[in-house]
Amino acid sequence: MNAMGGTETGPAVFAGTVFVLFGGALLLWTASCVRRRTPVAHGVSPVASAVLSSAFGAAFLMLGLWCFARI
Repeated sequence: MNAMGGTETGPAVFAGTVFVLFGGALLLWTASCVRRRTPVAHGVSPVASAVLSSAFGAAFLMLGLWCFARI
């Protein structure tokens, strides 16, 4: 049986989609910047900014997948 009722699935699908798209786009953008050796964030250590943006991208991706798993 589903964890959510019928009215909660719409917002869960929307939130899951937003989180997955944002997390995936952040990971792709970070990988692109690292590959081209351009700064991920200006004024910050290149290693720290790449690690932090990768961690947040993965966290948003996992949060979106968790939203989909709750449906």
